[in-house]
Amino acid sequence: MKTLTIIAGVMLVFVFVWERVDVVRLGYQIERSKSQKILLERERDQLQVKVSSLAAPERIAKLATEKLGLVPPQQGQVLMVHQPGSAPGLARPSSEPVRLARHMAAGGVNE
Repeated sequence: MKTLTIIAGVMLVFVFVWERVDVVRLGYQIERSKSQKILLERERDQLQVKVSSLAAPERIAKLATEKLGLVPPQQGQVLMVHQPGSAPGLARPSSEPVRLARHMAAGGVNE
């Protein structure tokens, strides 16, 4: 009976030590996760700043004109098309002819 009590006591000590080691291991893992979270938050913030700068309308307009050679539309080149009933006060003047742009279809035939 005495041997069984000693074995049970040693087992309890081993369980206690194992639990303490596991708590310390988890503490280190939590600290690593916190550090990684901070790094990821910094990277997210940097990427948000980069997206904001890349999506700036002034930058896009500058690239469109300088790199792509695009120019702002001239008077009369933009025609707003509204569905009937969606914008009652914005009807197109009847004196202006409607011009449609044509493009090449995949088969090479004009549409």
